[in-house]
Amino acid sequence: MFTARELSSPVAAIREEHAPDAVVVDCDRDFETLAPAQAEDLGLLVDSLEPATYPAAWLPEDAPELLVRYASSDFTVGMPGDGSITWTHQTDPPTVIVKPRVEGSPEPFLDFLLAEALVEVGLEVPEHFLGFFEEEYQNLEQATALDPAGTYQIAAALYDGWTGLQTRDVFAAWHEDEGGTHPELADAWHDAGTRLEDRVSGLPGAVARGETDFADATELACATIKHGLELPAPFAALDTDAYRDHGSNYAVTWAKKTFDALED
Repeated sequence: MFTARELSSPVAAIREEHAPDAVVVDCDRDFETLAPAQAEDLGLLVDSLEPATYPAAWLPEDAPELLVRYASSDFTVGMPGDGSITWTHQTDPPTVIVKPRVEGSPEPFLDFLLAEALVEVGLEVPEHFLGFFEEEYQNLEQATALDPAGTYQIAAALYDGWTGLQTRDVFAAWHEDEGGTHPELADAWHDAGTRLEDRVSGLPGAVARGETDFADATELACATIKHGLELPAPFAALDTDAYRDHGSNYAVTWAKKTFDALED
């Protein structure tokens, strides 16, 4: 099910710099969450498996079943919202998994996604928003007053934005004109951001006209933080040192203020 992936020279260099022990593999089937038996096949490629477990008290009573399973002692790899490439610290060494859905993607963009995953592995940030929010997840649900799926989407977006605050300085340093050593990856990072620019600037109008719901808008806005784009209100408040420094507490406070304003 998993096969070792050959890396391009730029991506191999990023692995050496940020996550030299990481294993990068292709998966032969698409997935959001691997069944435990399939996930355990990773054991053939790594030294050991160490399933993550989180306190049940962190979860609201109506939390999605997949989130409940992820918090349990089941070996759960991959969750909704992870995208085309996911990674896990539940293996030793950590593993980056490339899904078949990347087929047809431009090579420079795919290289950027792989490099991004390796940078995140090296930062040792939580691999899922539950490890970021911890007990604050219940407070987030109360702040948004959304259904379980909506809360999950907002949480995943906010965590993505916070992670982007950690990674974008690394990406920016890749530029050749700034003395960087990975201009190809820098160009791919810049191009991906440029493609999002018009969509992000138009978010307030799209939400006001009912063309985009707020959870989708938050997901898009937070996905652009790693590209250093200018965000409109209320998302601009997430592109701050305060969010990077205060994490989940800041995210919950932002959600409460924002959703209270939306109700008004």
